[in-house]
Amino acid sequence: MHFHFAHNNFNVLDLDKSLKFYEEALGFQAVRKFNGPGFVLAYLSDGGQTPHELELTWLKERQKPYDLGDNEFHLAVAAEDLPAAYKKHKEMGCICYENQEMGIYFISDPDGYWIEIIPG
Repeated sequence: MHFHFAHNNFNVLDLDKSLKFYEEALGFQAVRKFNGPGFVLAYLSDGGQTPHELELTWLKERQKPYDLGDNEFHLAVAAEDLPAAYKKHKEMGCICYENQEMGIYFISDPDGYWIEIIPG
């Protein structure tokens, strides 16, 4: 029996704001959406670089931000041009943590999820 990664999920408070952020910050595009009773799922792709997707879930009745606790989980993405990515994210004001020793940094999405940016 063999398993492989399909997607990760983040629940979001404002789907349009999140879709805009992921497109601007990372170039991720919604490749499909599912409208269910009381929720919408949007699947984001990196444009075919990998088969992995990020699923954003928007619950229609949700009014308050999600409690991410200590936020000790994250999604990691590789940037082909790390200096250019860093400059873009710095201009966007979304860098939330840097580790210059390791050559990585993190950005925060509109809901507070951290995305690690690594050289790739």
